[in-house]
Amino acid sequence: MATKVKEPVAAAASINHGSANSDNALIGNDKLKQLYSTMLKCRLLEERARILKKQARFKGNYYAAVGQEATAVGSTVDLRPEDAIAPSHRDFIANFIKGVPLTAMFSQLYGRSTSPDKGRSAPAHCGYAPLNIITPSSTIAAQLNIGTGIALANQMKKNDNVVVAFSGEGSTSLGFWHEALNFAGVRNLPIVYICQNNLWAESVSVKLQTKVEDISLKAIGYGFPGITVDGNDVVAVYRVAQEAIERARSGGGPTLIEAKTYRWYGHSEIDPAKYRTAEEVEEWKAKDPIAAMERYLSAKKLFTPDWKQQITDEFAKELDAAVEVAEKAPQPEPIECLDYLYSFDIRERELNRKIYSPQF
Repeated sequence: MATKVKEPVAAAASINHGSANSDNALIGNDKLKQLYSTMLKCRLLEERARILKKQARFKGNYYAAVGQEATAVGSTVDLRPEDAIAPSHRDFIANFIKGVPLTAMFSQLYGRSTSPDKGRSAPAHCGYAPLNIITPSSTIAAQLNIGTGIALANQMKKNDNVVVAFSGEGSTSLGFWHEALNFAGVRNLPIVYICQNNLWAESVSVKLQTKVEDISLKAIGYGFPGITVDGNDVVAVYRVAQEAIERARSGGGPTLIEAKTYRWYGHSEIDPAKYRTAEEVEEWKAKDPIAAMERYLSAKKLFTPDWKQQITDEFAKELDAAVEVAEKAPQPEPIECLDYLYSFDIRERELNRKIYSPQF
């Protein structure tokens, strides 16, 4: 699938407008293998979380992004620690990609006192302050306003840090989405918006969400480039995302990337997804981003089944160890949660003071 670029005439974009499926000599073999192995680990991580949920090993719900790994990996794999991610509740794997320890991630799922937020927002709302990952909100698209605020702070501090903000196609119907993108366009902020268009906003078809064929067209109204890319082609996503991130770092402003992809399962683990046909699901499973990358690497003689099995076996041990740590960790005491909330509020006020203080 060719990358489509929707760009206002006035925007000075440095995006490569070639085919998203063509070879890119700038992507070395080691990077290609990293993209694949990271996607595979994300798939294994999510399938393990789904099993644990079905076994009632942790409370609450889970929102799997199985089938969407190429979009998450391609857009975040090379972010710096100082860069921020504004994830949705379906972007649990973004934490892993950016380097959050598995023990912290599973402790968060289990709502243990050892989790990054002391069990305050479990499950499926994993954030990690040391790596600048915002804790997602259940309010659709609310993370975009927070991510946009961080981009403003970065601009005011005159650093070259960027923000990658995720949302689904359903969020584009909401005022939160419009407010964030409009503000970022006006202020020329260093942020990349990733719209993961998986065709279904919970149970509503994208055809009932918007009239336009490509959501990237909406960027025209905000004065910055919009790009539609095959969200199941990790090489295509990586190329487009890297160019957009570099554009943001160098002062070029925001970019909207629409990644057309598909979630294999329901909106959550309690959603049977009966609103979709079996034929549609199977059609998209045939476009599995991991299998596609295996074929691509095989053609370049970079893939073997033994290598895949080695990654699977080694990562399974890491998952086992992380789950064991989470299950043995103590539940948070109610007073511990209250103390954390109070201290969090104090820290947040101090951070806001520093960010918006003219002398900082």
